[in-house]
Amino acid sequence: MILLKLLGKLIKALKSADSPRQMAWGFVLGTFLGMMPVNSLFAVIILLVLFILNVNFASAMLAFALYSFLAIFLDPVFHHLGFFFLVQVPLLKPVWILLYNWPVAPLMRFNNTVVMGSFAASVFLLIPHYIFFRWFVKRYRESWNEKVTKWKIVQILKGSKLVQSALKAKGIGG
Repeated sequence: MILLKLLGKLIKALKSADSPRQMAWGFVLGTFLGMMPVNSLFAVIILLVLFILNVNFASAMLAFALYSFLAIFLDPVFHHLGFFFLVQVPLLKPVWILLYNWPVAPLMRFNNTVVMGSFAASVFLLIPHYIFFRWFVKRYRESWNEKVTKWKIVQILKGSKLVQSALKAKGIGG
């Protein structure tokens, strides 16, 4: 039911007045949040930014759910990437020493290879995710929305009294 609620909120958000820019930045922040281990200050900072900025929360939660699932399988890749940046790049060693001596910086857990690797991967994916998701929202609103609403499964779900009552009970449908 949670997945149905999240999907309903995303579809509602795709049709909403939120700009494609707001939707795309929400997706980007959700990507950061989903890739990061949740027990670091990085995750808390990203959550704060998500709540402070005017971005779409539903697209952030979609990206969070998607990348939290994918991160399970990508942790070995994140480890190798983090190890590369923390150990094998000698130019960055003074930066890590300086950061580790700051009082709050160790709470960010940047010295953990998985945290550093997931952060580096998120930064690497920032611009491609933003461009792709902004394009996706524009494309959906221009032409795909009409096609999707004509799909038989969507019409069945819209017409189903069981689905409608479940959506009303969860506060999605109207």
